[in-house]
Amino acid sequence: MASKGRELVQAVADCRIRGLFVPAKWAAAALCGLPEEEAAAAPRYTVAASATPGPTFELARSLFDLKEFHSVAHALQGSRDALSIFLRCYSTYLAGEKRKEESRIEGKAGSSSGSKEAANPELDGLEGELQELAQQGQADGFLLYLLGLVLADKEKKEEARQVLAASVAAYPCNWGAWLALQAVCGDMGAVAQLPLPDHFMRRFFLASLCVDMHHNAEALQHLQGLSSDFPRSDAVIQLAALAHYNLQNFDEAQELFEELLQRDPHRIEGMDIYSNILYVKEEFATLSALAHRCATADKYRPETCCVIGNYYSLRGMHERAVQYFRRALRLKPDYLSAWTLMGHEYVELKNPPAAIEAYRHAVDVNPRDYRAWYGLGQTYELVNMPYYALYYFRRAVQLRPQDARMWNAMGHCYQQEQLGLLDAAIRCHRRALPYDKEGIAVHELAKLHERLGQRDQAAHYHRQNLQRIDEEGISGQDAVEALTFLADYHKDLGDYDAAELFYTRLLDFGAGSKEQAKSSLREIRTLKAAGVGRGGGGGGGAGLTPVRPDSPPVSPGSDMAGMSPY
Repeated sequence: MASKGRELVQAVADCRIRGLFVPAKWAAAALCGLPEEEAAAAPRYTVAASATPGPTFELARSLFDLKEFHSVAHALQGSRDALSIFLRCYSTYLAGEKRKEESRIEGKAGSSSGSKEAANPELDGLEGELQELAQQGQADGFLLYLLGLVLADKEKKEEARQVLAASVAAYPCNWGAWLALQAVCGDMGAVAQLPLPDHFMRRFFLASLCVDMHHNAEALQHLQGLSSDFPRSDAVIQLAALAHYNLQNFDEAQELFEELLQRDPHRIEGMDIYSNILYVKEEFATLSALAHRCATADKYRPETCCVIGNYYSLRGMHERAVQYFRRALRLKPDYLSAWTLMGHEYVELKNPPAAIEAYRHAVDVNPRDYRAWYGLGQTYELVNMPYYALYYFRRAVQLRPQDARMWNAMGHCYQQEQLGLLDAAIRCHRRALPYDKEGIAVHELAKLHERLGQRDQAAHYHRQNLQRIDEEGISGQDAVEALTFLADYHKDLGDYDAAELFYTRLLDFGAGSKEQAKSSLREIRTLKAAGVGRGGGGGGGAGLTPVRPDSPPVSPGSDMAGMSPY
């Protein structure tokens, strides 16, 4: 087997001569990511294995660089070698994509052909020709890749998966084919059935697919193996940053993005996600510097517009943020982040119809975008339509079953007055417990059991919440509620020592809690002096003695029945 360096060098040449600039760039970056001695030992760039057929191809290739796609197809009309056929068909495909975009813009301007009806008019002809070549065994890995793109555009996803799998088997180092395959794979089960080659590119693909499908821990395992073979790879670092971002490990993700910026201060790719992290952490100065840096590098990139939009949103200038997200969408209509973030901005602007429209565009672009489903759920909850909200929260939780925010949102929705399904709400919050870093689930469970009169269970969750509060060294209304309930609970049980401990802690809080605690303490001391109650009944220390255990949480298959979730 050829060395990784030799394969990647050839891939750069093969992709570049065919006008596949993104795969060529990826292959070159992967080559630079190899260990220094291995990259240095790789042969020089060559097109020997992809020798150009002659002057006609040279003319066509020059026309391609000038984006004169119809002229390219005309110049290569009589050429029958695989390289010329690919460039002709690919140029025809790009000409159709250009026409589709023009139709979309004209549709927005008011013509009869709306943006949803716009389609690439060249797909049928290309499918026929490429299918014939494939059946005759004359289609190489690149022609199969183009056929896969055509089939995917025509929503023939099963056929596209098989053709793209054949493409990567024939030519593994075309990253564009792997990305196209990722786009038509609905789940990991579909991937397991494909005959993918045992190649280092397969590991990159699986890592990228796991990040896209929110199997982030598995993605990090793949990336750990890749990091030994490609220790200097930007692609490995960026995928790891995305996986940590999805896991809400914002500090780790930020560190990785900053490493990418140190390697290339003019980098734009991935900076929109980095800006989301800075937004969540409210790092005004760093986000401002990033927006300035991206604008200086290329202010007309959609990622730059997204970064600037996040900056204005963090400053509370939501209308200005919407302007920049719209600008990003004019540059790239299927830009997922911009649709989702614009939905968040419209919620802030109290414009639910516009928010719903933006979120719907986002799920049309990528049905695996849990943020858009979550945003739809929250928006419908805001307009008092809890049944609609529940549907969208369920879609979000199916995509992110280990995200406490999704379960807590659904649990909160079940509590709405129109539904009043408190038992279902309890099941949702219990599902959130193992993943809840903010303590929302345990607080909600304590209050729900309290509402249902289940005082033992309520006391159990109030204890858990109080323990979390003590460990994190925070204070607030949650602490007051937990201490008040536990003090009253132990007082009613006659466990005056434990109740006294909780009332004493309440003396450190506001006037209302303090006065009530003083009154209760006087009453308890009077009762203890009279010999009433259990006295030293085991409330020792912080009063964390467990009471009757809760019922077990529901199984994953049982009835399930702030804004920007970065």
